[in-house]
Amino acid sequence: GCDGSVLLDSPTNQSEKFSPPNLHLRGFNIIDKVKLALEHACPGVVSCADILALVARDVTVATKGPYWEVETGRRDGMVSLFNDPINPVTGLPPFFANITMLKQSFALRGLSTKDLVVLSGGHTIGVSHCTSFENRLYNFTGRGDTDPSMDKNYIARLKLKCKPRDQTTIAELDPGSFKTFDDSYFRLVNKRRGLLESDAALLNDPETRAYMVQATSHGSTFFEDFGVSMVKMARIGVLTGSQGEVRKVCTKTN
Repeated sequence: GCDGSVLLDSPTNQSEKFSPPNLHLRGFNIIDKVKLALEHACPGVVSCADILALVARDVTVATKGPYWEVETGRRDGMVSLFNDPINPVTGLPPFFANITMLKQSFALRGLSTKDLVVLSGGHTIGVSHCTSFENRLYNFTGRGDTDPSMDKNYIARLKLKCKPRDQTTIAELDPGSFKTFDDSYFRLVNKRRGLLESDAALLNDPETRAYMVQATSHGSTFFEDFGVSMVKMARIGVLTGSQGEVRKVCTKTN
């Protein structure tokens, strides 16, 4: 969360970190190292929430993506609940969300349909476990069928990598450039090669579909738009003033 709640540990595994959508998050050790260095240089000043926002920007730049000015001054939250990410109303939009669910989920947070498609472009980086899209390959409607909205050649390639009930194998969200921030994610989705149902869903709305064409054309504004949408997203649920705290260690409250 934007108050650093996802960083908190729990002795009984009841914090956000242990909720199903977050189980495969990695890089917590990087945040801890940054916090350690900052506490040494200027103790009690920079929150873990601000570190997350700054690292997200710096990683984007390091992978050849855009730079944007990050707003700072957040405070860290002291509440982290297992059920928050899976709450059907206020939780994270699931990987199987259709376009209606996605638009509603983003609107609840003050984000527009344009923000939805722009931030989905962040899938140019990273990987997904086979379990997140296995049904599209083997049992889409419960009858042993494939997802008709997915390119057949892409399905065949994914079946070579992901066998039924494979719990461990991962696939690139943006094959061929999953470590480079570029526009190829949109090119793939336009070719019906979006890995997740939530990626493919972007073809089912005229506004998101039109943006995907614009993002891959001459005069694309994707890089600029991504920075703007990231700033908007980073304003969700921000704690300031006397709210929250500035944690000394990101994994536990003071």
